[in-house]
Formats: sequence, C-alpha cells, structure tokens
Amino acid sequence: MTEKDKQKDDYFSSEKSSKIRSIAGLLTFSTILPINIYTSIEEMAKMTWFWPMISTLVGFFALIIGLFLNILNFPIFVISVIIYSFLIWFNGFHHLDGLIDIGDALMVHGTPEKKISVMRDSMIGTGGIALFFIVGILTIAFLNSILLIGFISSILICEMSAKVGLVSCAISSKPGNDGTGRYFIKSMTIPKFIATLIITLAIGYFFGGIIGAFGVVGGAFGGALISLIGKKNFKIATGDVLGASNEIGRLFSLLFMLIIILLPQIRIF
Repeated sequence: MTEKDKQKDDYFSSEKSSKIRSIAGLLTFSTILPINIYTSIEEMAKMTWFWPMISTLVGFFALIIGLFLNILNFPIFVISVIIYSFLIWFNGFHHLDGLIDIGDALMVHGTPEKKISVMRDSMIGTGGIALFFIVGILTIAFLNSILLIGFISSILICEMSAKVGLVSCAISSKPGNDGTGRYFIKSMTIPKFIATLIITLAIGYFFGGIIGAFGVVGGAFGGALISLIGKKNFKIATGDVLGASNEIGRLFSLLFMLIIILLPQIRIF
C-alpha cells in the first residue's frame, strides 16, 4: 500500500496483523457492529474467503428477529420487509451502495472507462434507483414466498450466501489498478474459494438440507453472473461490482431455494 493509499484508507493501522484482527477488521468494515478494530485493507482482504462465515453471524441475528416477529404473529410479508431492511442496514448499506452505483453505470453508453467514471461519481441516477427497486422487491418477494412455506432457516442461509456471491465474483474477476476492491480480488485463490464452498455448503445443508445447499449454489451463481456483467461492461471489477454481487448473491440464493421447494409441485401439461 502506498503512502497515498494509507492517507485515503480510514481502516489503515500500523498494529501487527493476525487472522483474528483481520476477521474483526472485516466485521468493523462491513457491518455496524461497534467493534472498532481497524486494520489495513490488505490484511482484511487476506480473510476474504472467510467472509461468508462472518456473514453467517449477521444471518443468525436476522433469524432471531424473524423468529421473534413470528411469535408476535406479524404478517409474513411484514417480517420479510423488516428482515431485508435489517440486513442492508446492518451491513452499513455498503453493498447496497455498490448495487446502486453499478445500476447507474450500466445505463451509460460508451467505453468501460466512461462507465466506471459514472459508477464512481457521487450522483444517484435512474438506473441505480431502478436496479435497487427491482432487486429489493424481488428479494422481499422470494423471502416472503419461502417464509410462507415455513422455511425460516432461509434467512440465515441467504445472508451467508450473499457473501458467497461476493467471493464468487472476486475469484472470477479481474482487478483494477486502484480502489479497495482490487485487494479482495487479488487475495482470492482457487483453493480458498473451494474451502469457502465446502464450508458454506456444509452450513447450508446443516440448517436447510438440500434446499440450504442449493441456496449456497444460488449465491455463487449470482456472484458469477455479476462478474460476467462486470467483464462485459467494465473489463474489471471494482468495489462497487463486488458490493452488487453481494446483493445479487442473496437474491439468487433465495430464488434457487424457492425453485427447489416448489419443484415437486411443478406440473407439466
């Protein structure tokens, strides 16, 4: 990291690094938890592969809220809206910001450089608002449909799988020359990605059987899809692209689980 990067990076710290500090740094960086443990982006990025397991904790909090609201007999649709709102809020709106920015960039015609400049400006346009609305309403609709069936573990699984989407995007993307996103992309390797998949598939299966495992696969698919879109439009993946992959990963995780749940009910003429 250059001296210029250190001045821009609020998470830089001269303290000695460790895996525990890197994990705590990721929690501080990507959630609103008042842990206040800061470390450099490079040190945090070393544990990118572990991010989905960290996100399992966030999903657990959301699951507790969902169970509590269900005990109070809140309507399932209201629970779905509250859970989705909690998840994007608890993550500090970091990934949602990336989704909105990439929505604006995808509306632009021109070179990848022009699209990236739009993605990085501070303005919010129609494309960003529209993409947020589409992803948000579909996420709530899928979650509502799954909760109506009674599969409440989907709350935890979809949030863990959101980060599987981010990791999937990171392993299949090309980093840029600047921005914090490049550290997370460069840190990912095939062995680390395989480790992430094995652990998250095990967690998904533990909480939801085959349905939960397919939720993890859906998250990975969503991240790979955003990586493909990023390559086509920007040639590289920025931090915003990684953020968008988180939101799309959650969406596709819920979609895949819903498909598996409904599969036995599908009738062909």
